[in-house]
Amino acid sequence: MTKADIVNEISKNTGIEKVTVQKTVEAFMDGIISSLEDGNNVYLRGFGSFVVKKRAEKTARNISKNTTMIIPEHFIPSFKPAKSFVSQVKDKVKK
Repeated sequence: MTKADIVNEISKNTGIEKVTVQKTVEAFMDGIISSLEDGNNVYLRGFGSFVVKKRAEKTARNISKNTTMIIPEHFIPSFKPAKSFVSQVKDKVKK
Protein backbone atom coordinates (compact mmCIF):
# COMPACT_ATOMS: atom_id res chain seq x y z
CA MET A 1 0.00 0.00 0.00
CA THR A 2 1.39 3.39 -0.98
CA LYS A 3 0.74 6.85 0.42
CA ALA A 4 -1.63 7.49 -2.51
CA ASP A 5 -3.55 4.31 -1.63
CA ILE A 6 -3.86 5.46 1.98
CA VAL A 7 -5.11 8.88 0.87
CA ASN A 8 -7.67 7.25 -1.46
CA GLU A 9 -8.86 4.90 1.29
CA ILE A 10 -9.28 7.68 3.87
CA SER A 11 -11.01 9.91 1.32
CA LYS A 12 -13.41 7.11 0.35
CA ASN A 13 -14.23 6.21 3.97
CA THR A 14 -14.66 9.76 5.29
CA GLY A 15 -15.95 11.70 2.29
CA ILE A 16 -13.18 14.28 2.67
CA GLU A 17 -11.53 15.55 -0.51
CA LYS A 18 -8.32 13.79 -1.53
CA VAL A 19 -6.34 17.07 -1.54
CA THR A 20 -7.27 17.75 2.08
CA VAL A 21 -6.51 14.18 3.13
CA GLN A 22 -3.14 14.29 1.35
CA LYS A 23 -2.17 17.52 3.13
CA THR A 24 -3.23 15.99 6.46
CA VAL A 25 -1.26 12.77 5.90
CA GLU A 26 1.84 14.72 4.82
CA ALA A 27 1.52 17.05 7.84
CA PHE A 28 1.24 13.98 10.10
CA MET A 29 4.39 12.45 8.62
CA ASP A 30 6.25 15.78 8.80
CA GLY A 31 5.29 16.04 12.48
CA ILE A 32 6.71 12.61 13.20
CA ILE A 33 9.91 13.36 11.27
CA SER A 34 10.49 16.70 13.00
CA SER A 35 9.89 15.14 16.43
CA LEU A 36 12.41 12.38 15.70
CA GLU A 37 14.92 14.95 14.36
CA ASP A 38 14.64 16.76 17.70
CA GLY A 39 15.34 13.50 19.53
CA ASN A 40 11.75 13.06 20.76
CA ASN A 41 9.90 9.77 20.41
CA VAL A 42 6.31 9.59 19.12
CA TYR A 43 3.87 7.26 20.88
CA LEU A 44 0.54 6.36 19.23
CA ARG A 45 -1.47 4.26 21.71
CA GLY A 46 -2.80 1.08 20.10
CA PHE A 47 -0.65 1.56 16.98
CA GLY A 48 3.01 1.78 17.96
CA SER A 49 5.99 3.97 18.72
CA PHE A 50 8.37 5.84 16.46
CA VAL A 51 11.65 5.99 18.37
CA VAL A 52 15.20 7.17 17.79
CA LYS A 53 17.77 4.42 18.33
CA LYS A 54 21.47 4.95 18.93
CA ARG A 55 23.88 2.82 16.92
CA ALA A 56 27.28 2.36 18.49
CA GLU A 57 30.54 3.00 16.66
CA LYS A 58 31.75 -0.09 14.83
CA THR A 59 34.48 -1.29 12.52
CA ALA A 60 33.43 -2.34 9.02
CA ARG A 61 35.33 -4.01 6.20
CA ASN A 62 35.41 -3.14 2.52
CA ILE A 63 35.95 -6.61 1.10
CA SER A 64 36.77 -5.48 -2.45
CA LYS A 65 39.59 -3.16 -1.29
CA ASN A 66 40.49 -5.26 1.75
CA THR A 67 40.41 -2.23 4.06
CA THR A 68 38.70 -1.42 7.32
CA MET A 69 36.84 1.71 8.23
CA ILE A 70 35.23 3.10 11.33
CA ILE A 71 31.51 3.80 11.15
CA PRO A 72 30.86 6.49 13.76
CA GLU A 73 28.08 6.40 16.34
CA HIS A 74 24.80 7.56 14.79
CA PHE A 75 21.07 7.64 15.36
CA ILE A 76 18.37 5.93 13.26
CA PRO A 77 14.56 6.07 13.29
CA SER A 78 12.74 2.90 14.24
CA PHE A 79 9.13 1.75 14.57
CA LYS A 80 7.92 -0.63 17.26
CA PRO A 81 4.32 -1.81 16.80
CA ALA A 82 1.95 -2.00 19.79
CA LYS A 83 1.12 -5.45 21.14
CA SER A 84 -2.51 -5.13 20.07
CA PHE A 85 -1.38 -4.17 16.56
CA VAL A 86 0.92 -7.20 16.36
CA SER A 87 -1.78 -9.58 17.59
CA GLN A 88 -4.33 -8.23 15.08
CA VAL A 89 -1.91 -8.76 12.20
CA LYS A 90 -0.99 -12.26 13.44
CA ASP A 91 -4.66 -13.23 13.66
CA LYS A 92 -5.74 -11.74 10.31
CA VAL A 93 -2.92 -12.38 7.85
CA LYS A 94 -3.43 -15.60 5.92
CA LYS A 95 -0.43 -17.75 5.27
